Amino acid sequence: SSHSFMPLMCFTLMFCVVSVTNVPPPHSTIRPGFPVPVNTNNAGVRKAARLGVYRYNNSSNDLFLFKESQIRKAMVQIVRGLKYMLHVEIKRTVCEKRDHSSLDSCHFQREKDLQRMLRCYFEVWITPWTQKVHIPVAHCQ
Repeated sequence: SSHSFMPLMCFTLMFCVVSVTNVPPPHSTIRPGFPVPVNTNNAGVRKAARLGVYRYNNSSNDLFLFKESQIRKAMVQIVRGLKYMLHVEIKRTVCEKRDHSSLDSCHFQREKDLQRMLRCYFEVWITPWTQKVHIPVAHCQ
């Protein structure tokens, strides 16, 4: 029946929400509007996690940039775009903030005294058709 089928939602290549393996079973009650678990390796999830990290780095007093080390759990909700709810571990890198490095080229700290890991909860709301990003929650401890 059609109500149990969840289409592959690809707005752009970055925003494939539900891969074929994530289509819920026939008895599922998932509907748009409810948060659903999504693979932590999903490209949209990874992009959202990075956006959360940018937000954290912009507000932290740390000399160094942090970068996501592990996405522990991800949910997505279809609500005027995509709202990602992410539990992410972030670690201090060797890149200093003032250098404006690209995070992709920043390695994690190896020096024991400088290593630091934080657990974060990010809510990242992306409206693909306007390219707008809103991050109402970025909480790290």
